[in-house]
Amino acid sequence: MSKTYETLGNLKVGSFIVIDNEPCRIVEMSRAKTGKHGSAKAHVVAIGLFSKAKKTLVAPVDTQVEVPIIEKRVGQVIADMGDKVQVMDLESYETFEVEKELIDEKIRDKVQTGVEVEYFSIMGRRLIVRLR
Repeated sequence: MSKTYETLGNLKVGSFIVIDNEPCRIVEMSRAKTGKHGSAKAHVVAIGLFSKAKKTLVAPVDTQVEVPIIEKRVGQVIADMGDKVQVMDLESYETFEVEKELIDEKIRDKVQTGVEVEYFSIMGRRLIVRLR
């Protein structure tokens, strides 16, 4: 199970949401008051975790939206392969590759062989989020 459902009105800035099958972090959210004909609307602006694209969603606040289930794990970088790094999970010893362009610019050049990293496992994909 890689996602769950939540009412749009319960989410806030910093929460995660799935828009167009892409896990995103909410960066801006506003609510419009109930009008003469209908329910209150929420306007959500979110940034894709993998694509870094800006996505928007406008829907009634009582709409059920998908929320990604994020597993926070720890791994160790075991190889630098040019445009990718190979990481080994420190619990399961599983190895996998993460594209360097998905790593935040602030930590990208510090990700070297032997370094321990925290990563998110989201909807079958992985993203390095910080150094340990």
